[in-house]
Amino acid sequence: MKEILVSLPYFGPISQFKELVNADKVWIEKEDNFQKQTYRNRMYIYGANGKLSLNIPIKHVPKTKVKVHQKYSEVKIDNDDKWQSVHWKSLKTAYQTSPFFEFYEDELAPLFSKVYETLYEFNMDCFETVLECLQLDLEKAYTFEYNKQPENISDLRNLINAKSLVEIPKYMQVFQEKYGFLHNLCILDLLFNEGPNAIEYLKSI
Repeated sequence: MKEILVSLPYFGPISQFKELVNADKVWIEKEDNFQKQTYRNRMYIYGANGKLSLNIPIKHVPKTKVKVHQKYSEVKIDNDDKWQSVHWKSLKTAYQTSPFFEFYEDELAPLFSKVYETLYEFNMDCFETVLECLQLDLEKAYTFEYNKQPENISDLRNLINAKSLVEIPKYMQVFQEKYGFLHNLCILDLLFNEGPNAIEYLKSI
């Protein structure tokens, strides 16, 4: 039985879902600290001008003389910034001509209208929605303490690092003729372009 440990992203890169489809059980890290420059609050899509980063604004803890680590599950979203409408408009602009945007539109749209207090809660709903779109039935569990070196499990929490450069096999992308193939964008790019075939693509890489 293959068990993996992952951190919860904002939709998440294709490289993470490649691991998820080949796992028997996924442990979701709930006890880690929030870190910048990760997929926890950003995703990359293929926009009309190339690679586009969509970032969720968060409320930072006040600075003190002693460095304070903020627990990821407690990070609050800054909803004074109307980021949800901006992100949804960006997705529609980028993918409305893709083969399968309309196929998944009704499932994804509610995520960008409901108000969420915490980043973790929002990302969990995004994760569950993508699993439904992929028709991927995963056995899930959640950590109850932070373990730096877990045993008998594949620790893939590093896939949350947005700085990692990962190459994947090509599939058709909306603006590919203009800017070429962009590797390892968010899972939505694969869904909108490949539709129901996305799960087979993930299993094959």
